[in-house]
Amino acid sequence: MIKGILFDLDGTLMDHRVAADAGVTAWVESRSPGHPRLSEAPRLWQELEDAYLAAWHEGAYTLEGQRRERVRGLCEALTLAVPDDLDAAYAAYTAHYREGWTPYPDVHETMTLLDGYRLGVLTNGSAPVQAAKMSAIGLADLGPILSGDVLGGLFKPAPGCYHAAARVMGLAPEEILLVGDDLTNDVTAPAAAGMRSLWLDRTGGGTAPPGFRSIATLSDLPGYLSGHSDLG
Repeated sequence: MIKGILFDLDGTLMDHRVAADAGVTAWVESRSPGHPRLSEAPRLWQELEDAYLAAWHEGAYTLEGQRRERVRGLCEALTLAVPDDLDAAYAAYTAHYREGWTPYPDVHETMTLLDGYRLGVLTNGSAPVQAAKMSAIGLADLGPILSGDVLGGLFKPAPGCYHAAARVMGLAPEEILLVGDDLTNDVTAPAAAGMRSLWLDRTGGGTAPPGFRSIATLSDLPGYLSGHSDLG
């Protein structure tokens, strides 16, 4: 029986990609107005983000170190002067990024329909940053905000991450449903660790792996929960 629901944050509750794309575009434009390759900045930033966040999760960099390398890598890729103060440069990007912190339109109404469940967030971002996001999108009181930096260095998709999150929630893994947009981190890996999982396919163009289910919007979650007797 499902007693708790954990949500991924970026791409599930908040559109991180739109905010990050706008943020890095504004940052590059502020340093080099009319840069001829400005349109490439979002793709390059995403590639650097994916690579260096994974390296941070593996312990190869500190949180601050991977941020510095992302700024350095973007500047080198776009042939911009590398800032002397990489921390200040990342803070300037973050200021632009924060301007895009808004919830998806289906989030708040859905949360009001989940009475009776223990709710929380399981994310691979930095816990303080993710807490700030939750506050910005009006969900500061949703429940615990869990990330590897508060779960003993265990990040999704490590099995221990899901087990540690379940312990914080005070539930067994099989009593928790994880809802998120990443097929590995939020669907197949938690299932392998004993959690229930549900893919949030916001694009509507994907196919869930065999044996897994999906919804296209969080508005479908309450009906999904009531319509599947194996979850109740």
